[in-house]
Amino acid sequence: MSGGTAVLAVRVGPVSAALRPAVLARHVLLAVAGFGLFCLAVGRGDYPVSPAQVLEVLAGGGTGAERFVVVELRLPRAVLGILVGAALGIAGALTQSTLRNPLAGPDILGVTAGASLGAVALLAFGGAGAGASLGTPAAALAGGLITAVAVYLLGWRAGVDRLRLVLIGIGINAMLLALVNWLLVRAAITDVGTALRWLSGSLALSDWSEIRPLAVGFVVATGLALWSVPTSAVLRLGDDPARSLGVRLHSRQAVILFAAVLLASFATAAAGPIAFVALAAPQIARRGYRVAGEPVVGSALVGVILVLGSDIVAQTMFPVEFPVGIVTSAFGAIFLLWLLVRANRAGSG
Repeated sequence: MSGGTAVLAVRVGPVSAALRPAVLARHVLLAVAGFGLFCLAVGRGDYPVSPAQVLEVLAGGGTGAERFVVVELRLPRAVLGILVGAALGIAGALTQSTLRNPLAGPDILGVTAGASLGAVALLAFGGAGAGASLGTPAAALAGGLITAVAVYLLGWRAGVDRLRLVLIGIGINAMLLALVNWLLVRAAITDVGTALRWLSGSLALSDWSEIRPLAVGFVVATGLALWSVPTSAVLRLGDDPARSLGVRLHSRQAVILFAAVLLASFATAAAGPIAFVALAAPQIARRGYRVAGEPVVGSALVGVILVLGSDIVAQTMFPVEFPVGIVTSAFGAIFLLWLLVRANRAGSG
C-alpha cells in the first residue's frame, strides 16, 4: 500500500513490475470499449452483420457469406485501425514523455510530413502503378525515418535539446509540407487523385497482403517501445535526477525517440497521415488515468478507440464515406485549442 493506493508486486524470474488495480481496471475498461468498437466496425456496411454474428464468425462459425464479408472484406480494415491507433498512441506517449512537452508528437516533429513526402514523391514520379503492393508504404516508411534522423541531428547540441528539437521539427514539417504541395502541382492529374486519397489518411484500401509485413514491424517497434517504458518514467524526473540514477541520458533518449519514430512511420506508411491521434491520445489517457506522465498502454488503447471510433463516424455519419484522417483532424484541432486554452489559464493562474 503506497499513499492510499494498492500496489501488487509481480516478479517473473529477473523481471518485476508493480501493478495497480485501479490502473488495471482502466486498462480493462478501455480494452472492452475498443473491442466493442472493433465489432461495430466489422459489422457496418452494405451487408450488415451484428456484433453477435461477428463474434460467431471470429470463433469459426457463421455462413459462407458472413465469413467472406467479415474475414476478407472488413476484418483487414478493423485490424489496421487497431494497429495504427495503438502505434500512434504509443508514439505520442513516448515523444511527449521524453521531450516533456504535451504538444510534441510525430506530427509536430515532421515525421508524418516526411512519410507523406516519400509516398507522394513515389506516386508523382512513378505514377499510380508504382504505389502497388508495398511500394507506397515502403516509400512512406523511408521518408519518415530519414526525416527523423535529420531532425535529431539538427537538434543535437551536446545532447538532445528539447526546445531546439521541437522548433527544428516545426520548421522541417513546414518545409516538407510545402514540398508535398509542390509535387502535387507538378504531378499528372491522374496521379494527383491517388496521392490526395493517400494524404487524407484512410483505412479503406487495406488488405492482408499489406497488413502482415507492417504488423511484423509494428510488433518489433512496440517491443522496443515497451522495453523503454521504465527509462521513460525516469526521464520524466528531469535530466539531473536521471543521471544520478545511472541512466545513460542521451543514448536512452535516442532509443526511445527511435521507437516512437518507427511506430509513427509504420502507422503512416500503412494508412497515410492520420492527424492528431498521436497528440490527443496520450493527453486523454493522462487525464483518464490521473497520473503524472503519459501512460504508454493507456495511450495505445485510447489511440485504438480514437481511430476505430473516427472510422465508424466517417462511414456512417455523412452521405458519403469520409477518410478517417478528416474526422481525426477535426477532432484534433478542437482538442489542440482546448489544450492551449487550458495551458494559458494555468499560466495566468
